[in-house]
Amino acid sequence: MGFLTKHEQRDTRIPLEREKLKETIYKDLVRDANIFAFFYGGSLAKGNEDVFSDLDLRVIVKDEAFEAYRSNKKERAKLWGEVLYYEDFPWASYSIAHYRSFIKVDTFYYRQSDLQPSPYMKHLLIEHDPKGIVSQLRDESQSINYPFSQDEFEVWRGKFFAFLHELYRRVQRGEFNYAFQLIHSMSYSIVVGWYVEMGEVPNSFGDWSKVEGPRSPLSEERLNMLVKWDVGKRDAEKLFQIARSQVEEFIRIHRVLAKRIGVPVNDEWISEIIEMVL
Repeated sequence: MGFLTKHEQRDTRIPLEREKLKETIYKDLVRDANIFAFFYGGSLAKGNEDVFSDLDLRVIVKDEAFEAYRSNKKERAKLWGEVLYYEDFPWASYSIAHYRSFIKVDTFYYRQSDLQPSPYMKHLLIEHDPKGIVSQLRDESQSINYPFSQDEFEVWRGKFFAFLHELYRRVQRGEFNYAFQLIHSMSYSIVVGWYVEMGEVPNSFGDWSKVEGPRSPLSEERLNMLVKWDVGKRDAEKLFQIARSQVEEFIRIHRVLAKRIGVPVNDEWISEIIEMVL
């Protein structure tokens, strides 16, 4: 997978450069008295990192120091290497720094009270945790499954229906880039349904990280569906053909999740919504 580029030599060095960066971060943070603990999430924590994996750094600081660390986040990132640019918001509690080594570091700053046991805390690579704060959170998170309540289910299906209806409006207006975006949103809605069906924790909506490629938890059949739903042509008939295929899979997964949650399926109501477009 992938293609040949002029950057092949640089890319082969990325894992080594990432380890160097990780070591520099450790040496800086471990001696900071205002930091309770720090750890990594993401692919490093799960052990399925590849050449291009970034560093998802999480830092727990003392309450009284939090605001100073949040406001100084960019300067702190500069201590770890040559930053090329940032992509975060000044007011956010995180920093996204892109380094000249082509490595990205997402650094999130937390107060101790900000972190609670959750499905997202099951896989952590703990670097420094002298008080056992993070270890306890990780242990308490193991028995927590991703919740998908009736409210979340209703929001999920409501958004899918809205994407479908909006697709019709945008195609009729000739706004094809908007229509492409809606097709992708419908695909991702189905991906969320697949993840919940499998007992996996879905990414935040629209985050395609690890959905495809060798680290994907999806079956080959499902990955082939995503390929089938690719867009790129300004062809209304083709777009609605894709939408029909998406709706077919949505109806299946909707029935599965409704049964799991205990929500009755009103086929007549669903058909009325869909037939307003298809």
